[in-house]
Amino acid sequence: MTRLIGVDFGTTNSVVASLADDGSITTETYPLGQSTLDVFRTVLCFWTKETRGRRTLEHAAGPAAVQSYLEDPLDSRLIMSMKTYLAQRSFTRTNIFGRIFTLEDMVSLFLRDLLPVDATKASVVAGRPVRFAGEFADDAFGETRLRASFAQAGYAAIDVALEPEAAGYRFARTLRAPATVLVGDFGGGTSDFSVMRFDPHNATRVRPLGYAGIGIAGDTFDYRIIDKVVSPLLGKGDVYTVTGTELPVPPEYFSGFARWHRLSLMRAPKTLRAIEEVAAASAHPHRLRTLIRLIEDELGYQLYQTVSAVKAQLSRDETATLRFAHGDFATERVIARHEFEGWIAEDLRRISGTIQQALDAARLKPEEIDRVFLTGGTSFVPAVRTLFEHRFGAEKVSGGGEFVSVAEGLALIGRDRARQGSVAADASCGTLA
Repeated sequence: MTRLIGVDFGTTNSVVASLADDGSITTETYPLGQSTLDVFRTVLCFWTKETRGRRTLEHAAGPAAVQSYLEDPLDSRLIMSMKTYLAQRSFTRTNIFGRIFTLEDMVSLFLRDLLPVDATKASVVAGRPVRFAGEFADDAFGETRLRASFAQAGYAAIDVALEPEAAGYRFARTLRAPATVLVGDFGGGTSDFSVMRFDPHNATRVRPLGYAGIGIAGDTFDYRIIDKVVSPLLGKGDVYTVTGTELPVPPEYFSGFARWHRLSLMRAPKTLRAIEEVAAASAHPHRLRTLIRLIEDELGYQLYQTVSAVKAQLSRDETATLRFAHGDFATERVIARHEFEGWIAEDLRRISGTIQQALDAARLKPEEIDRVFLTGGTSFVPAVRTLFEHRFGAEKVSGGGEFVSVAEGLALIGRDRARQGSVAADASCGTLA
């Protein structure tokens, strides 16, 4: 049996799953210091290196790219959200330190680091969204580009399957009758909702009925915690005085917390000098000077990891304690789940509206949905799950494989398609005989 690999090439994170001959599935893991990760950040970092008077272009992908960027954010180039541009005809190429890269060039570089070294001999099934991102997205063009990127990485022929089909594939195989299913896939940066018709008795198995997506997911929820708990300790909401007039501390100093890499970009000397000038005239100068230290010492990524763990604990417990310390700065704040739910209330409202958009696109009412399948880390958040239980009924809602279900489903789809092809070939040979 040819080795089967499912590749979930995501906007924020990517996952690879391999199917063994005995039907077991393993997720590819990646070392990071003393830790081992089963998700691979969808990022590339480029920088130049001078060796013997010659300057060369270097790059890293995934966790290594994050580390390289944090070491020198001002003299490196971070490429994120590559998947977002696949279906955009307006994006063709970019200049990175004097070298021209097409989008396919960048994605193929990433894939070479993402996939195991012997994967070129495997049968690969890659996921694609029902609708690619972008206002003027060309879905056929997006898939063509995705296939071309894999080919450039050494995978001449891949199979492609819909990500929501893969996310709910294990679940769908338990169905005994046709069912209309809403699949909610919560990533790091986006949340996608697909209404699909699963038919276990039909060879095609799945038919998309409606789709909607929104740029609110796990990273947004993390930011809400930072904005409410950490940013006020660093000067957000304070005032400073200029010629006798009180002015608010510029809020843009804290918008960098919305994404960890933006905080790194604030290390520019001009930006740090501006913050120090405001700090000197501030009512609480030590707060802004602590912000400066966090920026200089590249603590943005570490802070986000700490906050993400707190969010996960709030999905299990009624309270969680955010502990973060650096130098003479330390915070230890107990956060109640109801507080957190208040902070994300507007995000939940917008997510609820997007679920309705998916239903409208499918021309279905909530009661016409037979089952709901949720995947992705944010689906653990009780308030998120409650959205679906209130609308569709708790008995219809289920989940599983919250971080790796798409990649695992893609591998299983590859196996079943191979079996169907084998059966068809046997039938064809019998007819010819």
